[in-house]
Amino acid sequence: MKRPKSLVSLFFLLPALILMVPFVIYPVFKTIYLSFFFGDEFVGLENYKNVLLSSDIVNLERFPTNSPPWGALVHNVVWIVIHLPVTVFLGLGIALLLRKKEVKGSSIVKSIVFLGMVIPMIVGGLIIRFLFEEGAGVVPAIFKALGIERLAITWTAYPQTALFAAILGSIWIWTGFSMLMYSAGLASIPRDYYEAALIDGASRFQIFKNVTWPLLKPITIVIVAMTLLWDLKIFDIVYVATGGGPGGASMVLALQMWDYFARALNYNYAAVVAVLLTTLTIIPALWLIRRRE
Repeated sequence: MKRPKSLVSLFFLLPALILMVPFVIYPVFKTIYLSFFFGDEFVGLENYKNVLLSSDIVNLERFPTNSPPWGALVHNVVWIVIHLPVTVFLGLGIALLLRKKEVKGSSIVKSIVFLGMVIPMIVGGLIIRFLFEEGAGVVPAIFKALGIERLAITWTAYPQTALFAAILGSIWIWTGFSMLMYSAGLASIPRDYYEAALIDGASRFQIFKNVTWPLLKPITIVIVAMTLLWDLKIFDIVYVATGGGPGGASMVLALQMWDYFARALNYNYAAVVAVLLTTLTIIPALWLIRRRE
């Protein structure tokens, strides 16, 4: 009885497997193959050495004492260091503040925060570009009103600020995901836990530390892993908002891969960056799977 059932399952999986071979499996192996060649010549790890030691990927001469460009890999790391903790704790804070239905305007605030998740990323990149545009954007206008003239500029036009403009704009876009996940997690915590803690005389901070935060740990693991993946493969926002410029000051790995492929027509270097990016994204994915198990 088991054999016919397995054959039926395989029959239904067959169309997907047939499509995966030319569109997923073959491109993966072809990319790995190209990364070891330069033109038609096999060069082994020479491409990896040239790419990883190039200033396009890591520019240690400028990092961290000078302004960007610091290299695409360093920019991704800076993106993670700023974007990950801010979106996690900002989303948690908003979810905690608005978890009660009696809070006036909570649904409106949640809708505004979550708006960044539902708009296309290309549109998000355009919004970021206009937000930091001198004379039209909100951010330069705020700094101008505060008298900070050096920041009342078009952020995307200067190497010192272009990368941080894209990062700050992406915080609004991704915070909606964090807020939504934490809101669902908070709704799943039984009220009996809080009532028992209050009876025992626990303060609000103690309730958060010993009840809320430990029970939100599985949600936090998912948010951290998904945010890491999003930060590593970020492309469309940067492409639209800054184009990787000025002078590569906001270049990231996915955009650098496209630059090698579409502009420089160096398919071998593009394949190397693709393999590097895939390897980096596999690490948090495997970590998430193991933690969930």
